[in-house]
Amino acid sequence: MINFYSFHGTITMINDFFTGQNDEGCNKLISVDNGLGAIVNFVVSPKTYFVDHVMVSVGDQVTGYYDGNAPALLIYPPQYQAIVMVKNSPYQNVKVDYFNTELESSDGQLRLNISPYTQIVLTNGQNFSRTPANRDLIVIYGPTTKSIPAQTTPYRIIVLC
Repeated sequence: MINFYSFHGTITMINDFFTGQNDEGCNKLISVDNGLGAIVNFVVSPKTYFVDHVMVSVGDQVTGYYDGNAPALLIYPPQYQAIVMVKNSPYQNVKVDYFNTELESSDGQLRLNISPYTQIVLTNGQNFSRTPANRDLIVIYGPTTKSIPAQTTPYRIIVLC
């Protein structure tokens, strides 16, 4: 199980990232500044999932998700392999986390109420025909209740297989 951590801020730089293999131009290094003095460099590979397949550029507000249990280089600014990148929007919320049998996130902050209109898909855009419970999910949603955990009926669920 991946322990998803996130970092939110403004993109300050996008450069090619060279791995030493024959993949020039395939990997990017995206620097994100949270405005409070913290900076994170995200290594973005072809495996990184961009919600809504958006193009990001310098100045965009983004949230990057990475595996908090993965080994990381002891350098400053910290450098993490991005698993999911989200270009922030005032019209939708995004949560990336493991959801249990009750469809509650691992941090206990969000519970999902699936409706017949909730689109459940794979990262390649194809329909997912099983239950999304007990899986790592990207949940795209709008309003929530003020309860603990907050409850929502998501617009779309992307299953990270």
